[in-house]
Amino acid sequence: MAKKGRATRARTASPVDGLEIALDRGSPIPLYYQFAQHLESAIEHGTLAPGDLLGNEMEIAARLGLSRPTVRQAMQSLVDKGLLVRRRGVGTQVVHSQVKRPLELSSLYDDLDSAGQSPATKVLRNEVRPAPADVAAALGIPEGGDVTVLERLRLTHGEPVAYLCNYLPAALLDLDTARLEATGLYRMMRAAGITLHSARQSVGARSATAEEGELLDDPEGAALLTMRRTAYDDTGRAVEYGTHVYRAARYTFEFQLLMRA
Repeated sequence: MAKKGRATRARTASPVDGLEIALDRGSPIPLYYQFAQHLESAIEHGTLAPGDLLGNEMEIAARLGLSRPTVRQAMQSLVDKGLLVRRRGVGTQVVHSQVKRPLELSSLYDDLDSAGQSPATKVLRNEVRPAPADVAAALGIPEGGDVTVLERLRLTHGEPVAYLCNYLPAALLDLDTARLEATGLYRMMRAAGITLHSARQSVGARSATAEEGELLDDPEGAALLTMRRTAYDDTGRAVEYGTHVYRAARYTFEFQLLMRA
């Protein structure tokens, strides 16, 4: 007669199982923080992808030799950063990594692509219009002169990150909508022989309007980062004026600061 025993629940595999996690138990850095850093790095590098479920906290704790409160604290710190979300009846799930962009003369598309963020573009507007006064002043053209107006929504992993509005002298280059959705504006400029050299840029913050919230999948009043830029080619000609807004929960600007001599 077979022995009666308590049924053993099969352990569910977790994406965390595939990570190499080395914890220094002699370090003054708390274990929860070390574990959280490993998870954050895996999210940023795509090892943990949006939609991945991290699995049972008790099983993760047992595997790593940690207490369940330590594992919970690590995960909660990433929930607070917007990298994980707890869903009732589902568990703890990877949302996305935050886009960290250096303040350089580069395009958002190129930065996202080089960071493995799977950029995509939806063109909302691509038309030639008379330049309003502020745009004409930025581009150094007469008010009412022809400019190409571009409005685009930039996405990563299928989620909106930024709403971009750009103005370019109409005769500068052919801006085909299909190509704009397949690549970046600055790549198209370089392909047309335009060499970008410098830019004036200002960064700020404000709350989202109802229209911006709808476009960016955020509530009205959500925090936005703003960027205004005028870019110049190697002859000193203004070739682009842009006003962009970014979801603050998904995006940061990074600065390198040097001590003045």
